[in-house]
Amino acid sequence: MKIIPEIVKSFFKKNFRKGFNAYYLLVLTIILLTIGTQSIVQYSLAKQSSDAVVINIAGRQRMLSQKVVKEFYNCRYGEKCEYGELKSALASLRRVDRDLQEGNEKIGIFPLKNEDIRMNFAMLRPYFNGILNALDNVQNLEDVSVSDLKYNEKQFVILMDKIVWQFQKESEKDISNMMILEKYLAILSVLIVLIEIIFIVNPIINRIVKQNKKLEEIAWHQSHAFSNHVKNIKDHQYVLKVEKNPERQKEIIKFVVEELDGVEQVSEFMVKALKKA
Repeated sequence: MKIIPEIVKSFFKKNFRKGFNAYYLLVLTIILLTIGTQSIVQYSLAKQSSDAVVINIAGRQRMLSQKVVKEFYNCRYGEKCEYGELKSALASLRRVDRDLQEGNEKIGIFPLKNEDIRMNFAMLRPYFNGILNALDNVQNLEDVSVSDLKYNEKQFVILMDKIVWQFQKESEKDISNMMILEKYLAILSVLIVLIEIIFIVNPIINRIVKQNKKLEEIAWHQSHAFSNHVKNIKDHQYVLKVEKNPERQKEIIKFVVEELDGVEQVSEFMVKALKKA
């Protein structure tokens, strides 16, 4: 009677494999959507962090130009000249200008790609070089033209104000684009999940319901028809052991064969029912 467990085992193996494959597809899709969403969110946060650093450093660049001129005045007209402070401010001015245009991985700044901002940096270059060339040689500060230095510093600050504003607008545009992208991704995620619920989850549920009905039918036949046949066979077997009349034994054997035919019919019905499931 091992045929019944084998049939049921085959049934589960065939049908639930389909269900699990669909389930794995659903889970994989959700995982990919989650990874995609998180990747965009993390990139957006990194970009916003970089933009904040750039805006902060661009604002610092204006301050450095003013500090350079202030240290020049201290050395030119003040009682005490801090040449070290002047040289340090000039070095910082150069380094920040390079970082803003070429990027700096250590502080999280990406290379500049915006062509409009690059054009403004190109326009800034003559005034930037004018400040550096005038103050690079601290031994010749007396020869520096104060009017030229003030003019270069003034134009430098005006253009840096414009560049800072452009960096801010670019950052706001990036944030707006990221928000739109995340909304579209959220809508796409919901649509994909709904489609998978309709075409994967619901069919799985319907299949399980149908399978349960088939299993209930099989269980009923096994508990009633099949069990009755087995019980009758056991009863005939017991009678056959104690019966001494050959004619009567043949009759009992005939009954046993009929019950075995009944068991075979029940088994065939169960196999057909499982194949349709």
